[in-house]
Amino acid sequence: MTRHPMPAAPMLALTTFVLTTLVACGGGRHGPTVAAISSSAGAVGGSHDASRVSALHSAAQCIRTHGVPSYQDPVLTSDGHVYTDSRSIEDFIAASGGDRSSEDAALTQLRNACGTLLVAAGFQPDDEAPAPPQLVQAGVKAAQCMRAHGLPDYRDPTSSTPFTPGHGFGITADELPNNGAAGKSDPTFQHAITSCRTELDAEIEASDLSSLAHD
Repeated sequence: MTRHPMPAAPMLALTTFVLTTLVACGGGRHGPTVAAISSSAGAVGGSHDASRVSALHSAAQCIRTHGVPSYQDPVLTSDGHVYTDSRSIEDFIAASGGDRSSEDAALTQLRNACGTLLVAAGFQPDDEAPAPPQLVQAGVKAAQCMRAHGLPDYRDPTSSTPFTPGHGFGITADELPNNGAAGKSDPTFQHAITSCRTELDAEIEASDLSSLAHD
């Protein structure tokens, strides 16, 4: 989930589940995860990195060609972390019709076309590397502001807090007034969003793929 706008928790859980199936033909959760890649990729460089970037581009190009034209190339950092344009695939799923059969058909199209390339590139679109320090710092400043403007349960993010590239960290119902009963329409939440717009925008900017590439 992103801080603003804030999608419902059930939709995020469903999105995470169906994205996992995207690489099922290449081993799915049994294939290389971003966490595993991050622990080993930082030890290599040069032509190996160039090959990895090329593989990431090929996988992204396949995704763009087969239904997600806005999908951006994943970025590979100097220490081997991979960050992906997960929101574009979430939007692709949401636009597929809204029911499970439509989502399954859309994902089957991507899986059949791109599964091998995703495995070769060593990433899964629903996995993200840990949030880098600059993003965490921006998120902490935004959280401090939100607490100061009526949301006392708004927690500071850490490197393991889920985030969506280009959209910032997530927020859970228990951080919102009345356990999120009114969602993002809650007046207190809206006041905090307005008051902390500068801090939230800085967090979002720090989560952009172009910023993550230089962390």
